Amino acid sequence: MKSITQNNSRLNVLFICNKSPWPPREGGPIAMNNLIEGVLKHGHNVKVLAINTNKYNFDPEEIPEDYKNRTNIELVYIDLSIKPMDAFINLFNGKSYHVQRFISEKFRAKLTEVLTEQSFDIVQIETLFMSPYIDTIRKFSNASIILRAHNIEHIIWKRVASITKNPIKKLYLKHLASTLEKYEKKVLEEYDGIVPISSKDASYFETECSIPVLPISFGVDTAKLIPDKIEKSDLALFHIGAMNWIPNEEGIRWFLENVWNKISNEFNDLKLYLAGREMPGWLTTINQKNVIVVGEVPDAYKFINSKAISIAPLFSGSGIRIKIIESMALGKTVISTKIGAEGINYTNGKNIMIANNAESFVNAIRELISDRHKCDTIGNNARKLILKDHDNDKLVSDLIVFYREVI
Repeated sequence: MKSITQNNSRLNVLFICNKSPWPPREGGPIAMNNLIEGVLKHGHNVKVLAINTNKYNFDPEEIPEDYKNRTNIELVYIDLSIKPMDAFINLFNGKSYHVQRFISEKFRAKLTEVLTEQSFDIVQIETLFMSPYIDTIRKFSNASIILRAHNIEHIIWKRVASITKNPIKKLYLKHLASTLEKYEKKVLEEYDGIVPISSKDASYFETECSIPVLPISFGVDTAKLIPDKIEKSDLALFHIGAMNWIPNEEGIRWFLENVWNKISNEFNDLKLYLAGREMPGWLTTINQKNVIVVGEVPDAYKFINSKAISIAPLFSGSGIRIKIIESMALGKTVISTKIGAEGINYTNGKNIMIANNAESFVNAIRELISDRHKCDTIGNNARKLILKDHDNDKLVSDLIVFYREVI
């Protein structure tokens, strides 16, 4: 049964996550963990049920005891590897293969167990891909169900398809985008509320459904993201992000092919550092002048603090880019595309540099390398923007108000 809540009472919130929020070492888990920590900080009760996958796999025994005690986290393993036969059958059954991969009777059984043993006011589903479990939630709970939309998922795949050159691959990606779009539009009305990560995404959801929508951006703990003012960062370029996310890999491939050779010939000592999980083989064996493939780093904030200029050449995806927010919070100048900077209330040239093609990327890098004062000024302005718009504590306060309104 649903618990009785007053405006000042504790809420019981169940987070259903498509990846474990711990360890928070890439975008999605970081975003989920920040909200979870924020809801706990505001004095509410949290339970986390997440999947442990082959794509984001770790030993549950490594989760700190304090985190286990505060979140009551439980994990269920699901193999998300692409199975050729299932992918082929998907061409004819009209279902979204993206979503079908997340359906697990083992996970459904664990969810049923959690819902029958505990009472919740809110069940927050992280990403569209966990939507197949709405029917189980409705069956065993009276909780209000919230979708935390990290992206408009089908738009990512439409954009990826649009820049794919291989005609067969392009055709299949269009199919994946089409079936995902149909599912996404159909399932939205089954929720009680939607919390997109940007105002732009919120506008889309408001046109597609009649349920309450409130944009809550990605928030950071500003007390933990402190620029290193003791040592001046290297005047070097860097990119940090999980490289098993297609928009990141495609963006770096484009940058190396269209920008890097031009700018590195002009500035012989300029270095480009590439950090992140799941580096593809073509990058780990790359042999380009002054390109240093670091791979996964033990301390992302320390790595970001050590370099001056972040590049985010993104031409697909939606939502908000967490590593851009974190880099800006650490006082770094970011060069990104309009797509990459979506969801950020930026002013081009003041707190970020926007470059949508190779020429503008080269010009932006040239300008920053030639004028360290301007580079530092834009970075300082970037931090001020993040402190104003992306403070996690304030954003979670707004989320709690929305929870109560939906209930």
